[in-house]
Amino acid sequence: MSILVCGGAGYIGSHTVHQLVEKGEDVVIVDNLQTGHMGAVNPKAKFYKGDIREAEVLDRIFTENKIDAVVHFAANSLVGESMTNPLKYFNNNVYGMQVLLEAMVRHGIDKIVFSSTAATYGEPERIPIMEDDRTEPTNPYGQSKLIMEKMMKWVSLANGIRYVSLRYFNAAGAIEDGSIGEDHSPETHLIPLILQVPLGKRDHITVFGEDYPTPDGTCLRDYIHVLDLADAHVLAIDYLRRGGESNIFNLGNGQGFSVKEMIEAAREATGLDIKVEIGERRAGDPAQLIASSEKARKVLGWQPKFTDVKAVIGTAWKWHQQHPEGYQD
Repeated sequence: MSILVCGGAGYIGSHTVHQLVEKGEDVVIVDNLQTGHMGAVNPKAKFYKGDIREAEVLDRIFTENKIDAVVHFAANSLVGESMTNPLKYFNNNVYGMQVLLEAMVRHGIDKIVFSSTAATYGEPERIPIMEDDRTEPTNPYGQSKLIMEKMMKWVSLANGIRYVSLRYFNAAGAIEDGSIGEDHSPETHLIPLILQVPLGKRDHITVFGEDYPTPDGTCLRDYIHVLDLADAHVLAIDYLRRGGESNIFNLGNGQGFSVKEMIEAAREATGLDIKVEIGERRAGDPAQLIASSEKARKVLGWQPKFTDVKAVIGTAWKWHQQHPEGYQD
């Protein structure tokens, strides 16, 4: 039996494929390469170039392979872009989930692990955030992911598909040997943007707002190493295989780091100076997002291995040093 990874050529998807292959799983990838990269595709996985919004693509994959479970990463994920182009997010994310679930129902596949987001919570009522806290997204990206979760819930009740939704925070870092890593265009994630300064690709890093109600005035975020996220997806598959019921889990380190703290950690990790400029706040940015991951630790047995933020940045730095132009090298 194989595991289908939708979006397996992307950042978190490619690291999850790596962990699945290391575990001895047969993996099938489908990716339209809109944001993914052929250079990130694991050579031990079977690859289909295709869009999950096309039912015939999924029918072919499910017919040609014995798929046991689906891991779903294929989605647009830029908060700022979702504010200016919400329909793109509802088409790719929500409609993509509809077509995928319809195909799973047609082909009798009953297990899915979904890459969700802390953006489903919006501005949190309390810190750390718990899985049963209110969900009121402040941007269309978070709203689209929340709708996708609701779709799985109702299809689970109607058609017996069991799901795990993993709501995680800021993915960071890269595989330790530097062979695969983070390469987005445009890049919006904080750590690679910071590292573009010591790489000589930008003159400075802009901090968007320093008047938030946080200790140093900059946004607080919970950073998780991409391999720790990948491990959680593998554990979620095992949980569903053991008959686990549909469930939602937060994934975080439970510790918030401010933008200014991340810049300082990057200075230490690289040994180089990083120039900073202060800009205006961005629309849709909550002041702080920090997760409680107790449920994932207890139910899934998840234990993050990368808890030192400087070490996390160090793995990212190794990737970017080896691949200054990303997968175009």
